[in-house]
Amino acid sequence: MAAAPRSGSSRGNSGKKGPLKGTGGLGRKALEGKGPTPKAEDRVYHKAHRAKQLSERSSAKSAGRSGGRNTRSRHADETVAGRNSVVEALRAAIPAKALHVATRIEMDERVREALKLAAERGVPVMENSKPELDRMTDDAVHQGLVLQVPPYEYADALTLARQTMEKWEKGYLTAPPLFIALDSITDPRNLGAIIRSASAFSAHGVVVPARRSAGVTATAWKTSAGAAVRVPVAQAGNLNTLLQDFKKLGIFVLGLDGGGDRSLPGLPLATDPVCLVVGSEGKGLSRLVRENCDQIISIPIASDMESLNASMAVGISLYEIAVQRAGSRPGKTAEGGPGGQS
Repeated sequence: MAAAPRSGSSRGNSGKKGPLKGTGGLGRKALEGKGPTPKAEDRVYHKAHRAKQLSERSSAKSAGRSGGRNTRSRHADETVAGRNSVVEALRAAIPAKALHVATRIEMDERVREALKLAAERGVPVMENSKPELDRMTDDAVHQGLVLQVPPYEYADALTLARQTMEKWEKGYLTAPPLFIALDSITDPRNLGAIIRSASAFSAHGVVVPARRSAGVTATAWKTSAGAAVRVPVAQAGNLNTLLQDFKKLGIFVLGLDGGGDRSLPGLPLATDPVCLVVGSEGKGLSRLVRENCDQIISIPIASDMESLNASMAVGISLYEIAVQRAGSRPGKTAEGGPGGQS
């Protein structure tokens, strides 16, 4: 006698494959798999995932640091970190928004002086944790003291020149307009020293390009010895275009460079509205800037000296212009005899 077929073992008469009776197809679905194995760095429990996260954070921090020192100094608050640096900045009366002090900081003479100077100047003192100070300074060595410096408010170079020329033409100024323009000078100490010289010789403004140039940072403030308060610093989107506009306004553009077509002593254009253009030490003026100058002026120096520091060259040139505008050199009489002797 033939045995009866087992329940669920028959596929029917169609011969098509399909789920067995009573399984609901769960067996076949279980064998389908879950796709390709994820990479180790994509598995949250794997140590490679942690290494990938650390690498991404490091890259983001590096990109933030290299996003342009000038950009940060122009559009965001700057910080001065370190006890000595903060004290020196406060002594130099650098504009400050707040003094940040680490929680439970170890007191010494520098910390006490920083707190005293901040109180005298009305600078708010804020207490922060060490991780917060690390974040503010991009992990710089701050020693528990950080001074927050606001961004410098730059004037518009062309607007400043127009306003100064209008005052000159109306007789409101006692001396012709005098400007200093910087070409590819990236050291803020040089900028600060040039601002200081500009203040000493009554210049009406210092012009810096918006890109590839030093900005008015805390270092520049300190080097200027407070002169940045008295001399406006203006920005130019394109220095060559600005120099062309200066010439249209009646301002003579004089470039300072070795091997110039005229020597500095006895400069005849000194008594007219002038813009001195100085390039970086070593490279000098760029080609296009040189072409946009009315004259290239050179300072006589000993043959064994290659070049002068940019701030030094500006100081010497400003002194010569001041002498020419005054009408006579110190130590000489109207007849020209040295020391009052004819």
